[in-house]
Amino acid sequence: MAEDLKQAALEYHENPVPGKLNITISKPTATARDLSLAYSPGVAEPCREIAKDPETAYRYTGKGNLVAVISDGSAVLGLGNIGPLASKPVMEGKGVLFKRFAGVNSVDVEVESESPQAFIDTVARIANTYGGINLEDIKAPECFEIERELIERCNIPVFHDDQHGTAIVTAAGLLNALELQEKNIADAKIVCLGAGAAATACMKLIIACGAQSENIYVLDRKGVIHSGRDDLNKYKSMFAIDTDARTLDDAIDGADVFIGVSGPDLLSGDQLKKMAPKPVVFACSNPDPEISPEVAHSVRDDLIMATGRSDYPNQVNNVLGFPFIFRGALDVRATKINEEMKVAAVNALKDLAKEPAPQDVIDAYGGGALEFGKEYILPKPMDSRLLTEVSGAVAKAAVDSGVASLPYPDFYPLESLDRFEA
Repeated sequence: MAEDLKQAALEYHENPVPGKLNITISKPTATARDLSLAYSPGVAEPCREIAKDPETAYRYTGKGNLVAVISDGSAVLGLGNIGPLASKPVMEGKGVLFKRFAGVNSVDVEVESESPQAFIDTVARIANTYGGINLEDIKAPECFEIERELIERCNIPVFHDDQHGTAIVTAAGLLNALELQEKNIADAKIVCLGAGAAATACMKLIIACGAQSENIYVLDRKGVIHSGRDDLNKYKSMFAIDTDARTLDDAIDGADVFIGVSGPDLLSGDQLKKMAPKPVVFACSNPDPEISPEVAHSVRDDLIMATGRSDYPNQVNNVLGFPFIFRGALDVRATKINEEMKVAAVNALKDLAKEPAPQDVIDAYGGGALEFGKEYILPKPMDSRLLTEVSGAVAKAAVDSGVASLPYPDFYPLESLDRFEA
């Protein structure tokens, strides 16, 4: 990071007050009566109601619009295992995005735990405080078991964004890119470099969207995950295929799609040349992609490319997903975020990119054309329609799939975040 940006980032987080979030009061507190209602003796009345019926906590407290962003700091994006406390600025940042884009209140919780089970037990014991839990920056393979067990033990949505948020945005962009390249996902040969949390979730979701598992080549640090390997855990084993391919150089030959969730500069120009005509390249390692757009476009003029960076077209950005997914889940009081809700979010993002961008979005991104095409396969985060389209689709899918506790709300489509403010 350039020295001036480093200093600006430190000053941004320190001044005028440390951190990026404040807690605000949502009720009057100007008089003695106000305070007697807010606390003793008036506070006893909602307590009695909740004791009689726990569901009334959604009526008398902020639980229904509150998400906990929880991490152990073991896999912080670009920084690795830096520990819980050092991850706190990232978790606060997640809270900023929840509030800014979807009106969701959040608190960050950084957990010191001696084992995955200790983490699970800690989170499960405090889960009832919140309307949902966003797990963040937890390393694989522990993250898979942590999420699975917490989903089983909690009756609120538990969502590991590094897995599913990345997968949802990737799948939406991929479907649009393949359409523009006149290819069908069911026929596409897909190479995924990386076999961690994001890669696993991406591959599972694109299979749910129509990709064929026998056409997917996943690579870890030892090469292609194939049926002859005896060193695979159960999460990698689900992607083992019968193939003679052993290296990226082998697998990339004739591939229609490359998805990188690994590290910088791992796909060479010569390997890109070996891909099929009209390839799709998602080089999502951050901050440095598996192949730079400059190199990629110098080698192929027929590709569609996406990265995880905001300074290139087609950014694969989780902020297109998690705020609106939780908004929809909270609005129908879903007990979980299931596959139907994830696929609904994929389709909503995919379809929104095909709609003409509003002028305010065009202005926010420099005034250039934002039209569905090779450099615009995903909506922009500043597009206010995400709140209506993605949240609405997720809420409807929750109702239709039977995991919602409330009917589809009559306030959709949303026009603003005003209803979430006091």
